Amino acid sequence: MDYKKVATGDGTYTLHSKRFDECYHSTKDGALQESLQKHVIPAFTHNTQAELTILDICFGLGYNTFATIYHILRNGLDIKVRIIAPEFDEKLLESLRGFTYPEEFAPFSHIIDELLRNHRYKDERFDLRIAVGDAREVVKNLRGIDIVYQDAFSPKKNPLLWTKEYFADIKKAVSNKMVLTTYSVATGVRMGLYENGFFIYEARGEGVRTGTIASNFALELPAVDMELKKRRNPAAAPLLDREFS
Repeated sequence: MDYKKVATGDGTYTLHSKRFDECYHSTKDGALQESLQKHVIPAFTHNTQAELTILDICFGLGYNTFATIYHILRNGLDIKVRIIAPEFDEKLLESLRGFTYPEEFAPFSHIIDELLRNHRYKDERFDLRIAVGDAREVVKNLRGIDIVYQDAFSPKKNPLLWTKEYFADIKKAVSNKMVLTTYSVATGVRMGLYENGFFIYEARGEGVRTGTIASNFALELPAVDMELKKRRNPAAAPLLDREFS
């Protein structure tokens, strides 16, 4: 079996990937709470534009995309979003039609059904697309991204989606006001972002472990002093493509 259903700390479910030997979400923090507290809420707190284009790396089980819809509807936000979510695993996408999603997603189950069936959904508020293929290649063709949910498998398991070169492609794809959220606090990840000119901040969500927020404009958050980190640890360096190719 390629995927195993796993209960998480908030009562929602995730899957364990046999290929990566890793769960798609933190079993401690909870799948839904991780999406909301580490990605959606901080991103929407610091980027309040009325129309947003979001890059969801990677679609996986769709929690970040669906938690975005849930957050908008629950809070009555007058906002339009476009979401592009790369995902290379078509077998995974097929399996999700029978997946047990949180009850919170039930009011828009028709959106979930259509997106999983056609890899597209569009109405007057939501424009969603699952881009089946290699995320590295998808990113190279994007521009004007306002929010990035950097939520790939961990750097140890899927390092090519955490390298300095990858974040350079992200830098080219984003708008002038971009917020990136990720669960990773690894020095190599933060260095890759920092050396591409992003501001680095610690993210402290409610009831979840610390993550990272990066942006290309200054935020009213305590910054991580990456120059101090480099002085204290001269070996601190970003992950590089050539180390894993």
